[in-house]
Amino acid sequence: MKVMLTMQKTSTTQTKEKFLTKHPFTRRDFLATSLKAGAAAFTTGLLPKLKTNAQGQYNVLFIIVDDLRPLLGCYGHSEIHTPNIDTLAQQGTLFNRAYCQFPLCNPSRASIFTGLRPKVTGVLNNRTDFQETLPNAVTLDQHFHQHGYQTFRIGKTLHAKDDTGRDTSWAALDVGDDELSDGKVARHAVEVLTDIKDKQFFLTIGFEKPHLPFHVPRKYYDLYNTDTLSLPATSKYPADSPYVARNNLDGLRAYDDISLPISDEKIIQLIRGYAASTSYVDAQIGHIFRQLDSLRLTERTIIILCGDHGFHLGEHGTWRKNTLFEVSLRSPLIIRVPGQTHPNTQAMGIVELIDLYPTLCDACELPIPPELEGLSLMPVIEQPNRPWKVAAYSSLERNRFVGNSMRTTRYRYTEWRIRIGPLNLCRDLCKELYDYETDPDETTNIANLPENADLVKRLSQRLRRARWEKNVADRQKLMPIPETLPWDVNDDGTVDIRDLILISSHFGSETPTYPKADANKDGKIDIIDLILVASHLGQSLKPAAPSTPEPLHPQHAALVNDWLTKARLTNDSSYIFKLGLTNLENLLNSVMPEKTMLLSNYPNPFNPETWIPYDLAEDAELHIHIYNLKGESIRKLDIGFQTAGTYRTPARSAHWDGRNTIGETVASGTYFYTLTARYNNSNRIITQFRNTRRMVIVK
Repeated sequence: MKVMLTMQKTSTTQTKEKFLTKHPFTRRDFLATSLKAGAAAFTTGLLPKLKTNAQGQYNVLFIIVDDLRPLLGCYGHSEIHTPNIDTLAQQGTLFNRAYCQFPLCNPSRASIFTGLRPKVTGVLNNRTDFQETLPNAVTLDQHFHQHGYQTFRIGKTLHAKDDTGRDTSWAALDVGDDELSDGKVARHAVEVLTDIKDKQFFLTIGFEKPHLPFHVPRKYYDLYNTDTLSLPATSKYPADSPYVARNNLDGLRAYDDISLPISDEKIIQLIRGYAASTSYVDAQIGHIFRQLDSLRLTERTIIILCGDHGFHLGEHGTWRKNTLFEVSLRSPLIIRVPGQTHPNTQAMGIVELIDLYPTLCDACELPIPPELEGLSLMPVIEQPNRPWKVAAYSSLERNRFVGNSMRTTRYRYTEWRIRIGPLNLCRDLCKELYDYETDPDETTNIANLPENADLVKRLSQRLRRARWEKNVADRQKLMPIPETLPWDVNDDGTVDIRDLILISSHFGSETPTYPKADANKDGKIDIIDLILVASHLGQSLKPAAPSTPEPLHPQHAALVNDWLTKARLTNDSSYIFKLGLTNLENLLNSVMPEKTMLLSNYPNPFNPETWIPYDLAEDAELHIHIYNLKGESIRKLDIGFQTAGTYRTPARSAHWDGRNTIGETVASGTYFYTLTARYNNSNRIITQFRNTRRMVIVK
């Protein structure tokens, strides 16, 4: 792997200009900087002033280590030789329950450096570039650059492609540290620190090891005797765990010395290789720390060290990452802030790697971008015993399978869904539940036990309505509760459908009865104001965590559908706008229709694709047949079994890409689509609903 050095300076051409150019503040910008949970509204204001320089603030050294799990001396593993990381823990705060948001390098790093969860970044694999899915995202170091810092990246910070060449999974090499990539990274970092010692800097350093293969200098293997290393506590997947929870071993089997099943001897060799690789990286980190000391920068520099996710070393009979088990999601995290009141402490509260972006902004007194989905950890650093998040949330997508997992103090609860058919509709598949008080090694999935039905129901509700503002145990102690919410139009204490109806009734007005209806303060009431308020549905002034938005009454379904149609025509791609759309769609999807209906496709006319919405009063097997004016068959969409509900949003309605059965794009003209729904009534008699509508393709 080549050493990568990226420098972001005022004069550099390597920083993308789109991140540095200032533009007029538009309504869309207002949406993009909309405030979450009311916190920023009464602390920093809507538009924090940009600082012209960063004089007097801390430097930042951010170290991220690939595939590093909390197998470190400071995390209670005295058999592992990591003196430099251990020293950092003695000087700072060690977070004992830090979790990644996606157990794979690229999605996790994209989440860390954008401050957004994977489903927002759109990065769900190692191939996607977040700069393509979120071209306007400002990364952590770019945010600091915009506020006067000189920013540098060395090594593997964001994701880089793994080396494709395969040899053996481990090797004790007769080479010096500097002959390997991480040694070169450390040496380069030492040189850069010398060059920037008089500047206000943000330096990000990424180390590759202990990522496979475990090829490091022999002296680090000599630190470990195989007789002192132990086999993992579990060698099989948990009892009653679903097959989808397992990962494949392709990333390990690609090495020449790996064959299945993996013997106990090979397991110990691999654990030794991982430990040696960890010690090698620790030594490189030590070079950087000593350079900080020699340049007298330590007391002016915040240091963060973390992994990008966890790593299986044979636990559950598997290896590497890419699972939603504890060992794959838990990451080491150590933060040292100069002069902190409580050094050498462990924080037991639940935190997430997505919290690092706002934490550094807070520590360096920079404005925290309101679109961030994490929370500053500075209150925890100041009071390590403080209870923090109620849960950490992680996700994983593999092929057609989608997993969402929640880690509370006691439990891990995971739900798996499967994408089916050409429309990628998601259907519930299976669940997992592990109780760490009685089963710390996750040996048995207890989600399907009858006595846990109520617990599973509660955890499922929390997981499905999870939003960051509901995720802090003592949020009301950390920030003032305002007397009013700027998006609570009728000032009844809760943002709900009533506020949206008030805004809708004033569309086009410049002098509304309720001033808050003009949410973006542009002098007129329109769909933008409604979407802005919709992005905050469910928020409340009550000290307790806000409840989920109440279900939509059927009489309002047509109104919400009209709002969605208007909103989609504005074509705004900001995060807040998308959140508002999602909340409206969720409202619409909560309606239980009184009768089965086929609705008009949208857009119509269209080119090249369209969505076909419908309502189902009962569970049914669905098919849609598309044909031309001559009655000739063009395409059949076999949707399959669907439960009763409203299917009016793009995520739930049927999708037609404008192609025929053999994949050819069809010509302009009039076409018809027929929905056939077959279902059993209470007497188990098969009945059928059938309806046809017209649509037009215009090219």
